[in-house]
Amino acid sequence: MTEIKPLNWKPAPGIGYTVVRRPDGGMALTFTDLSDATIQHWRDFALEHLLASDRLTRNLYDLRQVKDIPEKAIHTAIEVDSDPAARNIRLAVVVASPGTAEAIRKIYYSVVPETSAAIKVFSSMDEAEAWLSRPLDTLA
Repeated sequence: MTEIKPLNWKPAPGIGYTVVRRPDGGMALTFTDLSDATIQHWRDFALEHLLASDRLTRNLYDLRQVKDIPEKAIHTAIEVDSDPAARNIRLAVVVASPGTAEAIRKIYYSVVPETSAAIKVFSSMDEAEAWLSRPLDTLA
C-alpha cells in the first residue's frame, strides 16, 4: 500500500476553502468564495504541494457554493496547471451549473488545449467522481 502524503494545509482567517484527503489519497478542496485572498492562498498551497508531487493522484475541486467565478481565478488555475509537476494530477472541477462549466471551459481551453491537461469541468458530482475513478494510467 502506498503511504498517504501529508496534507500540509491549515485553515487561515478569511480564506474561503477547505482541504481534506480523499480516500484514494488525492485531495478534495471545497470552495465557498474566490476572493483575492482565497485565490492567493490556494495558489501558494497548490504550488507548494506540487513541489513534492511524486505519484499519479486524483483531486476534486468543489466550487458549487461559489456564485461568481472570476476570470482571475481561472487564469490562476491555468498558471498552476502549467507547472510540470501537475502532469501527475487528474483534477475534476465541479461547479453549480452547466452554464458556468461551459464558461470556464471556453476561457480555459482557449489558453490550454484540452489534450494538454488532465483537468475537466463538470456540473455533476457523479460525473466528476466517475471520471476520477478511471484508472490513473489513462489521465486524459
